[in-house]
Amino acid sequence: MTPPNFDSRPDLARTTLTVLFIGALLAGSVWILAPFIGALIWATMIVVATWPMLLRLQRALGGRRGPAVAAMSLGLLAILIVPLVVAIGAIAGQADALVALVERLPDLTLPTAPSWLDKLPLVGDRLQAAWNEFAGTGTADLLARAQPYARDAASWLARQAGGFAIVILHFVLIVILTAVLYSGGESWAAWVRRFGRRLADEQGERMVVLAGGAIRGVAMGVVVTALIQTVLSGVGLAIAGVPFAGVLTAVILVLCIAQIGPILVLLGATAWTYYAVGPAWGTFLLVWSLVVGLMDNFVRPVLIRRGADLPLLLIFAGVIGGLVAFGIVGIFVGPVVLAVTYTLLDDWVASQAPGRETAASVATVP
Repeated sequence: MTPPNFDSRPDLARTTLTVLFIGALLAGSVWILAPFIGALIWATMIVVATWPMLLRLQRALGGRRGPAVAAMSLGLLAILIVPLVVAIGAIAGQADALVALVERLPDLTLPTAPSWLDKLPLVGDRLQAAWNEFAGTGTADLLARAQPYARDAASWLARQAGGFAIVILHFVLIVILTAVLYSGGESWAAWVRRFGRRLADEQGERMVVLAGGAIRGVAMGVVVTALIQTVLSGVGLAIAGVPFAGVLTAVILVLCIAQIGPILVLLGATAWTYYAVGPAWGTFLLVWSLVVGLMDNFVRPVLIRRGADLPLLLIFAGVIGGLVAFGIVGIFVGPVVLAVTYTLLDDWVASQAPGRETAASVATVP
């Protein structure tokens, strides 16, 4: 009888040490790159979403990648930093005026509801009653409690203005990483697709492609819609002569990105316009607010469908859930995670044997 070949047995100690060594390398790499992970995620999302734009610009510049990358990077730098600097300057420069306005709010009163309000179908009489009740009581009861905190809030904003310098540096890092990814985009994309194929063959590669489509769809549907609503809201506020239009526009941008929408700010500005300017401009701003506030219900689905052929409810849930779970970057991370999960489940359900149909599916055949 031949003795057992101990050399053919797996070396458990060697395998364990190899796994531990690889795990330690990965953990150390993540630890070292931790300060850059957030900026890298943002840069990746931006590059994936704007890659077709880079290719069009490259063709317009005679096929030269360098000038196209430089132009895209400068444009991105302006888009990220200029609005932030303007918003910070507007908030810090008008902090005292904002406090003075809040202190005057308890003494302000609204006029009675316009006569046409009760003619609105379904809700006209209720809106008129609520308007007249609020106009009769005034804003004193509602805002008297908030008045002591107004000056403290403005002072806090002024103190925090210096901390936004770190945000600007973070944006600069995003632009640098974006330029690096732009320069070697094809090679990076090929490596990621090979990595996906190595994990799950063709299904893994398809997940990578789907993730890119989800990122582009969210960027088109969420960010572009938010920018359109913000620009139109700012134009309406400026035309109606609403004070602090720059600050209100910055707030509207944040609310649109967070999927809350501009309607809250616009309706407040509409109420002020009715009181301070007159019913004509107030009616104009009311109609403008309704158009701008409701346009996302039509624009967003069209833009998302152009980027990713996924259920709209899935994208919307990913945006909201990702925003709550991961912050602003979750707007892109959430839909991507849900898109990959949805694809895995859909492929798993569709991979059943051709002859094993359920009774329900058979019953539907005429």
